[in-house]
Amino acid sequence: MPGTPKILIVDDQPANLLVMKGLLEEVNAELVTAASGHEALALMLKHEFALVLLDVQMPDMDGFETAALMRGIKQTRHLPIIFVTAISKDDEHIFRGYDAGAIDYLFKPVNPVILRSKVEIFLKINRQQRLLEKKTAELDQKVEELLILKSQMEEVNQQLEELSRTDSLTGLANRRQFKEVLASEWRRALRNNHSLALIMADIDAFKSFNDTYGHLVGDECLQKIALALHSPLMRASDLAARFGGEEFVILLPGTDLEGGAFIAEAIRRDVENLAITHAGSDTGGLVTMSFGVTAVKPSVELVDLNLVCTADKALYIAKKEGKNRCVAVPFEEDRDCVASSEP
Repeated sequence: MPGTPKILIVDDQPANLLVMKGLLEEVNAELVTAASGHEALALMLKHEFALVLLDVQMPDMDGFETAALMRGIKQTRHLPIIFVTAISKDDEHIFRGYDAGAIDYLFKPVNPVILRSKVEIFLKINRQQRLLEKKTAELDQKVEELLILKSQMEEVNQQLEELSRTDSLTGLANRRQFKEVLASEWRRALRNNHSLALIMADIDAFKSFNDTYGHLVGDECLQKIALALHSPLMRASDLAARFGGEEFVILLPGTDLEGGAFIAEAIRRDVENLAITHAGSDTGGLVTMSFGVTAVKPSVELVDLNLVCTADKALYIAKKEGKNRCVAVPFEEDRDCVASSEP
């Protein structure tokens, strides 16, 4: 009977077992019998019982010894025991039973009403306990599901955050991430008195490239350029970002103007070596890039956006001087540039 509680009746006298079963036949429980303490212990390891009715006087192993052994086994440690006994009702014997682990006593001859009443109470407690265990298991499962869901949501949020800071076409950082990192690296350079270099790069005559080959080929070109921009950057703190359209920026913490110019020239050559055909180019029939470089040791009087403005001016010079080149200029403060760059 799955789900029906089980009661174990232990008595060495078969007649007593029959009487107890007869008295409890109307109780909603499965009745299991054992003729000795040894048999009872063996059954307890195979079945889950709601209650044990344990005779005290048995040969070989009496009820006290059986109860004491039950309390030493994890599986039966908390199993309720009612001693059924015909021996003295003196406190000495009763206390010995409680010390052995009994929670109640029945004295022979057993009163049927008292027997059934006590059994029903313990069965009710067992049902409530099983219901509580079920609810606890369900709650634990819900908690586990919520923890899994929370972990999944955190992972999705992290992915969304990453996507919101990444250019979807090139895989480089986007303008938002660049501005955040620029502000952070500016403060770090200010604390450590380190130089901070910035490269602005623009693909030469890219509008003409798109007009000639189409935007799909243009997107492929941007992806190849992105790889070329990123490949020379060896440090985790270096950042390459798509600034907008065909314009890119590279932030180089701990780098001076000479170091920034060196990186820019290496990238310029790498882009040229990609040998991407550009029939409309005026720089040798290939896709090329122009670079503007600047660097500064930040101070409290300066503003980080001035770094962008100065690099942009250097890029303008590179374009004006014939494209496909790097121009490095010292940092300069420009109040008008800061004002126009603010949202």
